[in-house]
Amino acid sequence: MQADPRTQEQASHHLQRRFGLLQATALNMTNMIGVGPFITIPLIMTAMGGPQAILGWLLAAVICIPDGMVWSELGAAMPGSGGSYLYLRDGFGRQTYGRLMAFIFIWQFILSGPLEIASGYIGFARYLRYLWQDMPGGWVMGVAAIVGVVNILLLYRKIAFIGRLTVTLWVGTLAAVVLVIAAGVTHFDRHVAFDFPPGAFNFSWGFLLGLGTAMRVGIYDYMGYYDICYIGDEVKNPGRVIPASIIISIVSVAVMYLFINLSVIGVVPWREFVPNTAHPSSDFIVSTFMERCWGPGMASVFTVLILWSTFGSVFALLLGYSRIPYAAALDGNFFGIFARLHPKKDFPHVSLLVVGGISIVVCLLPLDVVISVLVTMRILVQFIGQIAAVELLRRREPNAPRPYRIWFYPVPSLVALTGWLFVFVTSGVTIISFSLAAFVAGVLAFMVWSWFTGRWPFAPPGAAGCGEEEQGTALS
Repeated sequence: MQADPRTQEQASHHLQRRFGLLQATALNMTNMIGVGPFITIPLIMTAMGGPQAILGWLLAAVICIPDGMVWSELGAAMPGSGGSYLYLRDGFGRQTYGRLMAFIFIWQFILSGPLEIASGYIGFARYLRYLWQDMPGGWVMGVAAIVGVVNILLLYRKIAFIGRLTVTLWVGTLAAVVLVIAAGVTHFDRHVAFDFPPGAFNFSWGFLLGLGTAMRVGIYDYMGYYDICYIGDEVKNPGRVIPASIIISIVSVAVMYLFINLSVIGVVPWREFVPNTAHPSSDFIVSTFMERCWGPGMASVFTVLILWSTFGSVFALLLGYSRIPYAAALDGNFFGIFARLHPKKDFPHVSLLVVGGISIVVCLLPLDVVISVLVTMRILVQFIGQIAAVELLRRREPNAPRPYRIWFYPVPSLVALTGWLFVFVTSGVTIISFSLAAFVAGVLAFMVWSWFTGRWPFAPPGAAGCGEEEQGTALS
């Protein structure tokens, strides 16, 4: 599946640069907020058994802010479709280890990407139960599947239309957040919010495991601050817009999350929804919060806003993630059919349909499993891999143009690396084993595929792709 390197450059010209700073920030924030903070408050409180779990959200921000700087440097220097795929490929070497890293990323993404999208579909269906309280239990997955189909249909459009729709969805998301904070400010009870259980901050291995779980849920809530990187070919002035949209999104959402969490636990005692599995109302905890503040009528209106926000999140996710197999296929590192653009609307329609379809299927999994697996699977290759890619690119091409450079480098990279390692090792034996097994399976699949195609590391000496000095990376 060797591809002419000119193919991607020519194909990328068909993608129109229509996303400015407003649209890029809206895309990131819509994806980040979505349903995350509205469905995960019971999960994160259960992880640590009380309001001390907010520490997990705060530490998740400490990881994501410096990691956002890593994304910003790579995204500004390599603004193409595919995001992490491009950064890993070029950082580790297009013809050698970069092929391996990019392949494993796509290999894992085929599961982790749809899992993230599916979490939004599941959250949408759960919150709908507040409005439709007699919904049969078996219908929850059916509703999730219907939302997935509608999402695909809406994204089957030109990028200019999508840019306008993204901003519209973002406005609805912000409205939901403002309502929660306003209700919290007017009804907040600090005695309810800070009702810590005995031994809440006793340092132990159990405390660290709970903190790791809380951080994993918090990271899930922050995920999406980099979504604009996946459609870099469609961003205006990417050297400025991509870094600015990432930093603005993370800082803004971190502040919003703090207020959202304090608002909810300052009105609804945490013991009423912890553990989450013993309290059915935890599925729509923020609607319950609004009902206690302003009555059932306002709670119903607010639930509609949450559904709007949730849909905006999965819309942004599927938009960005559908570009990843597309970018890999253009390089000849994935099935060629994924490189096809719609003949009239200029978007990767095959990739959109496949990623969207898998997302609907995995809605059958439990929400907590979905979150744990998708976060842990991405740590080794995507997040830690990109930290290494920044260092490798700086060493190999120190004078290459970089519209954005990580502030106070390498301190932010080291902070992010430490955080990612902590979250990984506290993920539990089952999740860690599954993630490592997926990694090893990806390496084996890459080796078999490379052997059959005669490419690195099995290419004959002197043949293209056998590890000779590479020319013309994306930074040059």
